[in-house]
Amino acid sequence: MANTEKPIISANGNIVELRGVTVMQEENIVLRDVNVDIRKGEFVYIIGRVGSGKSSLLKTLYSDLPFSGEDSFVAGYDLGSIKENEVPYLRRRMGIVFQDFQLLADRTVYDNLTFVLRATGWTNKNDSDRRIREVLSQVDMVHKGYKLPHQLSGGEQQRVAIARALLNNPELILADEPTGNLDPDTTDSLMQLLLQINKEGHTILMATHNYNVIRSFPARTLKCENSMLSEHRDEPFEFDFMN
Repeated sequence: MANTEKPIISANGNIVELRGVTVMQEENIVLRDVNVDIRKGEFVYIIGRVGSGKSSLLKTLYSDLPFSGEDSFVAGYDLGSIKENEVPYLRRRMGIVFQDFQLLADRTVYDNLTFVLRATGWTNKNDSDRRIREVLSQVDMVHKGYKLPHQLSGGEQQRVAIARALLNNPELILADEPTGNLDPDTTDSLMQLLLQINKEGHTILMATHNYNVIRSFPARTLKCENSMLSEHRDEPFEFDFMN
């Protein structure tokens, strides 16, 4: 179990620390010379046009895409030297929330969450049941554990997806367009939930092209544009996010 004993944050107090990183998608360079620090406990947006590299950057952080660079510290692991058998340990330190929920359609909410716990090494049923109740309560879905995904609204499915991301109490949550399939009222409710989770100590890195979200719930913002990642410092947005 030595893999789980790596320190979560760097000596500089960062849970993500990238220096001179190039993000690749197949043979194409998506982002170049990425330099960014994310401190433990931050809420950070990644914005940009569709196809600008937001999702690719998140996939790089959970070691799903290749990259090159000088330093790549993420939740205790150096992505440049991480071994294949260490990747599951890295991902257990993260929660990942997708735009399209990615729930197992033929299993109840409870069974979706049980599947993840078993896959990540939970063997005691009482412990698993208790943890499932905890995370469903955290997202206000404790009475929906018996339902199948198609019996839930989009907002409810995304709440279950967030509960799934919280199961192993991750330090870092990566949310890839989590409000992309939701109406405005449901989006506001979900954002309030994510901000509450952030206040409870989870670092959240959220990709979005929804300007209304950023305007209504301001936070530190990074922008993907012209194959570069830069700090967005309150200047007016210069492009249509939906293009």
